Amino acid sequence: MRRGFDNEKYLKIQSERIKERIAQFGDKLYLEFGGKLFDDNHASRVLPGFLPDSKLRMLMQLRDYAEIVTVISAIDIEKNKMRSDLGITYDEDVLRLRGEFENVGLYSGGIVITHYNGQSSADAYRKRLERLGIKVYYHYTIEGYPNNVALIDSDEGFGKNDYVETTRPLVIVTAPGPGSGKMAVCLSQLYHENKRNVKAGYAKFETFPVWNLPLKHPVNMAYEAATADLNDVNMIDPFHLEAYGNIAVNYNRDIEIFPVLNAIFEGIYGESPYKSPTDMGVNMIGHCMEAEDVCCSAARDEIIRRYYYALGNLAEKGNNENEVNKIALIMKQAKLTTEYRRTTVAAHERKELAGVASAAIELQDGTIITSRSSALLGPCAALLLNAIKHLANIPHETKLIPEELIEPIQKTKVEYLHGHNPRLHMDEVLVALSLLSNKDENCQKAIDQLPKLQGCQVHCTVMLSEVDHKIFKKLGIGLTCDPVKKIE
Repeated sequence: MRRGFDNEKYLKIQSERIKERIAQFGDKLYLEFGGKLFDDNHASRVLPGFLPDSKLRMLMQLRDYAEIVTVISAIDIEKNKMRSDLGITYDEDVLRLRGEFENVGLYSGGIVITHYNGQSSADAYRKRLERLGIKVYYHYTIEGYPNNVALIDSDEGFGKNDYVETTRPLVIVTAPGPGSGKMAVCLSQLYHENKRNVKAGYAKFETFPVWNLPLKHPVNMAYEAATADLNDVNMIDPFHLEAYGNIAVNYNRDIEIFPVLNAIFEGIYGESPYKSPTDMGVNMIGHCMEAEDVCCSAARDEIIRRYYYALGNLAEKGNNENEVNKIALIMKQAKLTTEYRRTTVAAHERKELAGVASAAIELQDGTIITSRSSALLGPCAALLLNAIKHLANIPHETKLIPEELIEPIQKTKVEYLHGHNPRLHMDEVLVALSLLSNKDENCQKAIDQLPKLQGCQVHCTVMLSEVDHKIFKKLGIGLTCDPVKKIE
């Protein structure tokens, strides 16, 4: 598949930009890190060539300068808030993130519990962390935040928070998810550093929206679709336009908070170092696109993918109608329909012919392969077999898994495990192929094709089981499904 993004250029110029910002302030820079430090699959989908761990690799170039402070809200601890993509709570993810940072040689400092108001669950979590030898700090709820600047910028506001001890010039402030209070932690630290006569600065690193791409560029619209559940809206930065006469794109939350930030900066420093929310950013993503048409196409696919994902949630939970309507409006603004996605059209055509659940995959060379549900295989298990047979130049009529091997598996699933669907899932097909590969050359050839499915696109005319979703994710395949009753 064509590459649209120069990842090596990005690693180089992004780290240089951060070093420049450190030098601008002198002693210390607090860098609020939005989005995911690794596993940034959204960025890799809309910018083909961007690697999911690119931001982590970029920071590794700064490891001698940097330490990481992780933030978690006491409210999220109390609610046992989950990361939907990983299926773990935020408090567990903090420890996972810390382990990942240390595994690659990044220094992980303390953990800040924000929005603290005496919650017993936060106290228990702090004790757990301290037993592990981790320094923990409380930052308190400030009445009237962020508008009560006089209180915030005082000993009863930021001054009441614990001072987070740091030792390196670049402090990266990150969190398991949005709403954790990263910005407030950075600003609180600026207040405390100023009291200690340390010249410290603040900058923000958000991958999206891309400030130097047009407001309605597909890449920026894909970000808006991805955050439809948060009600984020991309906007022209009016402060940047007034200060410089140039158009830059930011999003509503940063634009709305900027006057307050300016007042806080003025309270700490006497003057603000920034004229606009865009000035605060250090993102160089927009300078590293090398094939804009490739990124635009990928971004349009992502908008449609987000639409189908929201439809699926609506069908299952029924509580996100506003999210669906917002993405539908984005699609209309982008002049998109679901038929833009070639696999959607192909899967629907196959369903019309077969009369049963069907699926389609677009391979890296543009070839479309389809499949249908049968008595033995679900539509995506069949699709997987059809795709890897095609890539291995194995005739379509060749049966890689004998029927006599499938039937005992089905019997176990239904009779002993009390399942309702006897058809094989994708993981069961892969296990069967692996077992047969020792003696069957075709099975081995087929398995060897799996890496070629990375980046391919699939559409299925029914919702799939969690098992099949996970297999598609592990193979790096982009999946969409019609919001039709799930296959278990």
